[in-house]
Amino acid sequence: MPASRIEKRTFSLPNTQGKYIDRLVKSGAYASASEVVRGGLRALEARDRAVDRWLRDEVASAYDAIEAEPDRAIPADEVFAMVRARYQKPASRKP
Repeated sequence: MPASRIEKRTFSLPNTQGKYIDRLVKSGAYASASEVVRGGLRALEARDRAVDRWLRDEVASAYDAIEAEPDRAIPADEVFAMVRARYQKPASRKP
């Protein structure tokens, strides 16, 4: 990356995160702590773009559909009951 495009910053991190960065550099996965941070920021940007796409492409259209036909909506307590029933562990049987 050209030096003219670099902006220096100073950050404070919890000890565990600092050690994690050091381990990544020591392992050879990254050449420097700055590369680790840049990689983390790229991942965060990608995640934010994915969330924005999901909100725009799926959530907004689902919201619009429910607004147009409110009778299609399922009350939250019914949804939670369905989820609990689906993922609840079956009771163990005693002989």
